[in-house]
Amino acid sequence: MTRALNVLNEEQINHFLKEGYLIVKGLFSKEDVRTIEEKFEEISHQVIPGLFEPDLNGSTDDPLKRYPRVMHPHRFDETAKQYMLHKPVMEVLSDLYGEEALAAQSMFYYKPPGSRGQALHQDNFYLQVEPGNCIAAWTAIDAATEENGGLLIVPKTSEHEISCPELADSTESFTTHYVKPPKDQKAMPVIMDKGDVLFFNGNLIHGSYRNKTKDQFRRAFICHYANASATHISNHYRPLHRQDGTLVDLEINTDGGPCGVEFDMAYPH
Repeated sequence: MTRALNVLNEEQINHFLKEGYLIVKGLFSKEDVRTIEEKFEEISHQVIPGLFEPDLNGSTDDPLKRYPRVMHPHRFDETAKQYMLHKPVMEVLSDLYGEEALAAQSMFYYKPPGSRGQALHQDNFYLQVEPGNCIAAWTAIDAATEENGGLLIVPKTSEHEISCPELADSTESFTTHYVKPPKDQKAMPVIMDKGDVLFFNGNLIHGSYRNKTKDQFRRAFICHYANASATHISNHYRPLHRQDGTLVDLEINTDGGPCGVEFDMAYPH
């Protein structure tokens, strides 16, 4: 029996299940994007200890020191929390999960001109959602292209087991972990317009290019979610939120995963 869907169709569901990802065009309105732009422009001039610590003195040549990613902005900003729980996103997630989604994490990437990319990796290596999986909702605040550091994905790797990463090339990646794609499978660029949202499975191998432009940011608002039937998640992502904002406290996942418990699980993601 075909289950009832809220906003997606069966073709979209099947694409997500087969390929591990789904792009929903224009899910964020122009007004939504403008609100997010303005809020994170404001945040870019602040220091939020432990969550956003930019170099406001211009003492480094690394553009990511001036514009690092903002971790968990929903924990200190109501606009970020509002868009993490954005109804159109939560409706898509409900269709993809077949049940309610719980919001676990928010992030904002400025990706300034000249900045390094992020080596290929898998999200559920860090979130450790069990049983089930995490899903990312990656919203383009600027158009994402190959030139300005758009996302790379390896299709059909959503069924690929979570792997213990190798060491990434620090000259091209600002994170230290690298997951090698399976043999004969290659990363492909995801070209997106402002307001598009890319949803992808927590096992899908993905990363990003360096921003090769001299004058373009590639801003993105990125959130991660767990299925409501999950019982465990990594401690970094607790507590979680239902769409109405109420808190959910899953158990801490103490399983060391494919690298063992001694591996540094401080998420670089």
